[in-house]
Amino acid sequence: MPLKTHLPLRLIQHPQRAALHNEVHARPPQALAAPLAISHVVMLCDAAQRDASRAHVSALLRDHHLPLPDAQSSHFRMDLGRFHIRWELHTEFVSWTFMCPLPTARLGEIEPAQALAAVPQDWLTGLPGQCLCSLHLWVISNHTPGTSALVKQVLQEDTLLASSVAGGGGEVYTDFAMHADGFSRMVLLAGNLSPRRLGRLVQRLLEIETYRMAALLGLPTAREASSILASAERELAELASAIRSASPEDEPLLLDRLTKLAGQVESQHAATHSRFSASVAYFELVDKRIAEINESALPGMQTIGEFMDRRLTPARSTCEWATRRQDALSQRVSRISNLLRTRVEIEQQQSSQALLATMNQRQGLQLQLQSTVEGLSVAAITYYIVGLVSYLAKGAAQLGWPWSGESTAAVAIPVVALGVWWSLRRLHYKVFKN
Repeated sequence: MPLKTHLPLRLIQHPQRAALHNEVHARPPQALAAPLAISHVVMLCDAAQRDASRAHVSALLRDHHLPLPDAQSSHFRMDLGRFHIRWELHTEFVSWTFMCPLPTARLGEIEPAQALAAVPQDWLTGLPGQCLCSLHLWVISNHTPGTSALVKQVLQEDTLLASSVAGGGGEVYTDFAMHADGFSRMVLLAGNLSPRRLGRLVQRLLEIETYRMAALLGLPTAREASSILASAERELAELASAIRSASPEDEPLLLDRLTKLAGQVESQHAATHSRFSASVAYFELVDKRIAEINESALPGMQTIGEFMDRRLTPARSTCEWATRRQDALSQRVSRISNLLRTRVEIEQQQSSQALLATMNQRQGLQLQLQSTVEGLSVAAITYYIVGLVSYLAKGAAQLGWPWSGESTAAVAIPVVALGVWWSLRRLHYKVFKN
């Protein structure tokens, strides 16, 4: 009996399964063929500007009567005839890549064509956000005449970098300089690379420049944080010195200053933590993309990896140093705060013990006074009761009572005093027992 090979499965699907499965295919490189002119623009955007970028590219496609991107898509590419566009939505920025065929006639004699020349200029100037990175990349074949002249024409010779990439399959030239038009430039000799390998190489070169600039966003923040950290460290040193010689009367003011300093440090740490964390991630991506282009040195030329390692290391170290400095300062503030609070708590406990000792002493005096008052109360109550007994004896003498009032009172005094004393003790016992 033949087996059924197309059995429908009715399994309950995870709502994110399709998105997670397709993540490995997100932003795939496209197959490219030389000669090609590429312009890459990265716009730093907030949430509103990222939404505006989607509307902006939709307007361009609408003008060309092309299908619009899906509302949830984070990237797409489209052929608009004169040029090809690739749009990618990232967490902090939006990248725009424009490509068009590169005329090779008189290459090296005249300024090479730029992909942006084919893009509608009014639409191009309205890109939402702030330009963070812009790059012109020309991809040509090794056998194209005028390649050496092109490199000298578009790049600065005194800062020229070059390396063999893709395991010797191509060569890349750049100067990492911002030219008069605000764009940096690269020239890629495609060599014998297949279209897919060339597409992957171009994407990695563009990402090196993009992530390099994104990583450096943490540098101004680190420099700004250094002045704040220096002021906070001086304040903390002054507080630590003042705590050593402070009197108990000064401690509330010192604790208030320390609490305000802790709030300032934590506020500054919260404001910069995400930026420094992002820079760390971007620096790692730069390192990874440089490793992926698999470059080797050309005779007498510095490679991209060597240049990045030399020039980016100080900026990376500054960001890492600022992060470590923030963490160390936060821990020091916490330790000194705990020390001062412990000192205040100990003094409060000592004050409480002294207060309890004073209260105990006062309670003893009160008990002595109470005993004295109780003795006086026994005498007073006895006096009044004996007086009543005396009057009673005088009245009873007419009825045959044999003792005089004074004699009766004298005999009644010890009896009444003892009875009053016993009654007060009994009452005292019942009150304190309950």
